Amino acid sequence: MKSTKILSVAVALLLLINIALVIFIVKGKNQRDSRRPSKGDPFEMVAKELNMTDAQRKQHLEFRDEYFKMIMPLNDSLRSAKSAYFSLVKDSTASDSVLTASNKRIADFQSNIDKITFEHFRRVRGIYNGEQQIKYDELVQKMVQRQGNKGGGNWKKDSTAKANK
Repeated sequence: MKSTKILSVAVALLLLINIALVIFIVKGKNQRDSRRPSKGDPFEMVAKELNMTDAQRKQHLEFRDEYFKMIMPLNDSLRSAKSAYFSLVKDSTASDSVLTASNKRIADFQSNIDKITFEHFRRVRGIYNGEQQIKYDELVQKMVQRQGNKGGGNWKKDSTAKANK
């Protein structure tokens, strides 16, 4: 009789702890989400920062649409080329010439993307006045730096910086 009472209390206690834990997890998740600022639409942020006119907005959006029509197939090709390149990891017989050719293909796609992106930024810059161009140049530099911080290779920079401390 005494052991069933202890067992019942233990089960009830575990049930209460589980309920409290679920509430804690759900409540904590909601608080984290509410603290994270919403990024919003990048175009609207740029438009606000540059104080674009309606004509500039319209022109910028047209340029952006044209840019994405050109760049999307290249991005798809770049992804495929990278996938093919990194699939060679499992092929221990892949020669250096195959690896070099595959790597060159990736570099060619990336180079084309960079050229088109550069020309797009230059073209968009042309629709702004002097003061807007200065702000636009700063925004472009921030975007480029942010893009540079994504992807592979940063572990080297980070580990080198830590080693130098």
